[in-house]
Amino acid sequence: MEKKKIEPKEEKFEGLVKEMLMLLGENPKREGLERTPARVAKSLRYLTQGYQMDPREILNHAIFKEPYDEMVIVKDIEIFSLCEHHLLPFYGKAHIAYIPNGKIIGLSKMPRLVEVFSKRLQVQERLTTQIAECLMNALNPKGVAVVIEALHLCMSMRGVRKSDAYTITSSMLGAFRKDARSRSEFLSLIRLKKEA
Repeated sequence: MEKKKIEPKEEKFEGLVKEMLMLLGENPKREGLERTPARVAKSLRYLTQGYQMDPREILNHAIFKEPYDEMVIVKDIEIFSLCEHHLLPFYGKAHIAYIPNGKIIGLSKMPRLVEVFSKRLQVQERLTTQIAECLMNALNPKGVAVVIEALHLCMSMRGVRKSDAYTITSSMLGAFRKDARSRSEFLSLIRLKKEA
């Protein structure tokens, strides 16, 4: 069987992982770790593929003129990201709302937008703001609201070791920042649980 050729960049990445394993006191040649450098390189490429995605490209082909002017919410969007401070995962749910101003967006694009920004090294605060600002710039709606609830493994596995401590961040723009009723309606609607 012919051995797969490794790109120079991948080879360097794998070499760094091997070196890290040795610095941890491991033997990268032992059976369970032999293919770990390649797996880690592939995994990190996947988990950070958001750097290769342009959010404007995703949104531009899915914006439509529509006179609808009530709140649109997509909630419970699963997120998985890597904390830029420890390279450990954080995961949870994103809830997004906007109030159209003559334009709407294809609903599937909101989870796609979350994926673009979450598949980068992140802090939850920035992730929340990036999603809100991107939607605001693309649609020019009356308002955008984003709430993210996440569990951070850097807090659960190390440091304070609080495994049930969720972090909640929000970004309220336009009508959601200025109008307490819109903000309150959004927050109450995302708290509603689905019927079993």
